[in-house]
Amino acid sequence: MKSFLYSGVVLRKAILIGALSCAMHPASAQSVNEDAAVTLAKAGKCFRCHSVDKAKKAPSYKRIAQKYKGKADAEAALLKHLSGSQQVKVEDGSDEQHEPPPAKDPADLLNLVRWVLSRE
Repeated sequence: MKSFLYSGVVLRKAILIGALSCAMHPASAQSVNEDAAVTLAKAGKCFRCHSVDKAKKAPSYKRIAQKYKGKADAEAALLKHLSGSQQVKVEDGSDEQHEPPPAKDPADLLNLVRWVLSRE
C-alpha cells in the first residue's frame, strides 16, 4: 500500500513539474508542424508578399514575430487577421486586400500562426 501511495505522489509531482514548465515556456511547449505551416502558406500564396526574414511587399515573418513577442494576445491577434479578408497597408504605403490562407481546419491556421510567431 505504501508504494501505491508513493507512486501517486511522484506522479502528481511529475505532472505539476511538467505543467509548470509548459506555463513558463509557452512558445516552446507548443509544437509546430513546420511542413504543414509552409504548405498552407504556399497554398495561400503568402510568400508572394511575405518572406521568412526579409521585407518584401509585406513585413517578414521574423518582423511579425518580433512585433508580437511577449504579447499575451499574439496568437489571437494573428488568428483574427488571418481568419478574415481585410484591407492592409503594404510596405509601399498602398492598401491591398489581404486574403486568408485556405485552411480547412482551424487547427491548421493556428499551426501557421504559431509557426510565424516562432520565426523570431
